[in-house]
Formats: sequence, structure tokens, C-alpha cells
Amino acid sequence: MSGEDRQSQLAREHKERQAQRAAEQAAKAKRNTFIGAGVAVALVAGGIVAATTMLGTSDAKPVAEDAPSASPKASTSVPAVPSAAPSASAGPVSCTYTKQNDPAIPTKFVGLPGKKPNKKLKQMTINTNRGEIVIDLMTEQAPCTVNAMAFLAKKNFFDNTKCQRLVTPDVSGLHLLQCGDPLAKADGVNPTDGQGSSGFTYGDENIGMPYTQGVVFVTQPSGAAGQNGSQFAISLSNDNTQIQGEYGVLGVVSKGMDMMLGLAKDGKDLIVNPNDVTGDGGTTALKNPLVIKDVRVS
Repeated sequence: MSGEDRQSQLAREHKERQAQRAAEQAAKAKRNTFIGAGVAVALVAGGIVAATTMLGTSDAKPVAEDAPSASPKASTSVPAVPSAAPSASAGPVSCTYTKQNDPAIPTKFVGLPGKKPNKKLKQMTINTNRGEIVIDLMTEQAPCTVNAMAFLAKKNFFDNTKCQRLVTPDVSGLHLLQCGDPLAKADGVNPTDGQGSSGFTYGDENIGMPYTQGVVFVTQPSGAAGQNGSQFAISLSNDNTQIQGEYGVLGVVSKGMDMMLGLAKDGKDLIVNPNDVTGDGGTTALKNPLVIKDVRVS
């Protein structure tokens, strides 16, 4: 074998070993991902394999063969509604909502939304103890999702609830705020935080859009379908584009982004719960919780 052939062989073997290690790490990450409390994510990109959950995250650093590049810094500008939004379904829409009967899921049941959505609804306004968040709704693309949120808002479902989870890139590789668990204590300790529900589920809509900064999407267990409820997440940077395609998009933030970006810069002011990836429950939370006072959909 010539020196050149030997070099080619060694290069092939090195590439095969890299692929095998990446596959083994991905499988391990998948096994360790916490699904019971909500959204789970396996991240495999550029030789980096990490596991995170939308309803909790570990303080462990991502496993990498090579040093990962720095995460993109979040922009404070208000994002526009993505132009690649799926087109709306033609004709009248009838929504189906199914009551949950699982006693293991903490719920606050206030009834079932009506089947006929109001397609004229344009904005969801969240008044909090830190200021106002306004979301421009994608009602044409997600009429049943908007209908569910409007129903819950009218029933005062979200009033005086705490956003149960906030994670930053240095903590989990993601940057997002999650709210909508009506029973959450948001103390970084309570093992059932992130499991709370409206007591009903509904189907998936507006799937496939990238979760860039400002995008608001409803959450459900990883790998599940049609298990949406009251919980939603707000993407606080472009670090979340790797989870594209699993969760339905509700709308895009048009006001309040600066306030949310200032909640816990660089992981400060957080109570990190190390158990939310391993499956022991709970979520990483703000030391001073973000409290929802009122939600209006108009």
C-alpha cells in the first residue's frame, strides 16, 4: 500500500469513528431526555451533541468533539412575521378539543373552547409584573390554537400564574421563556412545574416554521402529536432554530422583547434545576418570577 493510499485509509477510518461516536452520543442524549413533563429536544449539529428539554434543562455542558462556536447574540430588534408561513386552509374551520382524563397530569380545567374559531383575532396581550408583552397572532395559519388561547384568556385562566421556565444559551443551549402551567410555583424546585395543563388537548397547526427570536409556539411532549394545551414558549434568540418543526407557531412578539431579554442575561438571576433533563422533574426558573397578571386576545 502506497503512502497516499494509507493516508486515504486512515482518513476514512477517522471519519467512520467520528460518525460512530456521534451516533452513540445522540442515542444517549435521546435516552436521557425528559419527556414526561413536556417538550424534549435532542440537538445534533456540527459535531456537537446535547440534550435539553423545553420544560427543564440540565446545567451540564454540551458534549463536543471540537469546541463549539459561540452562540449567536440575540438582537433586541422586533422580528417580523416569517415570510415562509404556511398558507391558511380554505373554507370554514371546525376545531376539536379533547378533555384529558389522566389523573397524573396537574390540571386547571375551565371548560372546552367552542368549535368555531374567530378568525378576526389579531393580537394577544400579556400584562405582567415586569411590563406588557404583545404577540401578533397568526390566526389564519393557527385558528384553533388562537381559539384555545382566547378561550383561556376569557376564563382568566392565566391570571396570577408564573412563567415557570427561563433558560439561556450558557445553561442549556437554548434561549426561551415558557409560561402557561397554571399550577407552577416557578421556584426552580417544584418537581411538577412544567406539567400543568388546561385539562384539554387539541391538534397541531402551523408546524415547520423556524423558532427565531420573537416566535411564540405552543408546547407538547417530544414526539407527541395533537397534545397541545395551555403552555407556550417565547423564543428569545436565534439559538432555537435547531428545534424547528415540532411545535405549532402561535405568533410573533411585537412588543416586550427588550424586557424579556433583560430577565436573565448570561444565565444570571436563575435557579438552575439539574433534574429536568434526567426526568426527575422541575424547571430552571427566575429568582424573581415573571407573573402574568392578565391576558387579552383581541
